[in-house]
Amino acid sequence: MTDPNERPNCPPTEADAVVLDAKGLRALAHPVRVQLVGLLRKYGPSTATRLAERLGVNSGTASYHLRQLGAAGFVEEDTERGNARERWWHSVYRTTWFNDPDLADREPEATLAYLQSVAAIYTLRTQQGLNELQTMPRAWRDSFDMSDWALRLTPEETVALHGELQDVVARYRRDTPEAAARAPEGAERVALITYLLPELDAPATTEVDGGPENAGPENADPENAGPENASGTERS
Repeated sequence: MTDPNERPNCPPTEADAVVLDAKGLRALAHPVRVQLVGLLRKYGPSTATRLAERLGVNSGTASYHLRQLGAAGFVEEDTERGNARERWWHSVYRTTWFNDPDLADREPEATLAYLQSVAAIYTLRTQQGLNELQTMPRAWRDSFDMSDWALRLTPEETVALHGELQDVVARYRRDTPEAAARAPEGAERVALITYLLPELDAPATTEVDGGPENAGPENADPENAGPENASGTERS
């Protein structure tokens, strides 16, 4: 789910990004593994025990999935931190790309499982943020937003929109554990999650749309506030 790219469906140019192949897609087709990679990217190197505590699973489960991720090349042992009693792991990449329609056709079950895992984690992040909203400082509560816009686009226009959104995001500071110390005072991690979801069964209408439907902290509408994004090009 973060970095600039010239076109939405072009491979990334960053050295710390990975494009999923069939092996990688199958390896990540499990919500625990997607969450483990995300935690290592967010907080830096950790152990199976500490990761298990964050996820609410036992350490054996976390260890098993870390080994599977290691076999697929997503994580590696941090030998400088580890010892005979404790194994530390770190993420090999900062971002994951899934942008191969042919691969999705060849691996439909793994594709669905992976995207469902990503969608479930997006929902969990949103729920956690909502649970903490009332205890946040006022400045951060005022920055909160959940919105959706109903657009009628062609596939080409949708791809163009995706590219424009990426250009906007690219103008802002990436979050990494290493960059946190260099960020300006008051900067915190902000999750921006977008969806581009075709709704092919939506009926045509001639009525004038009243504009975007916005659900902020004071006017949240659960029926109109759509979840965030998983599009043809997925990054996490």
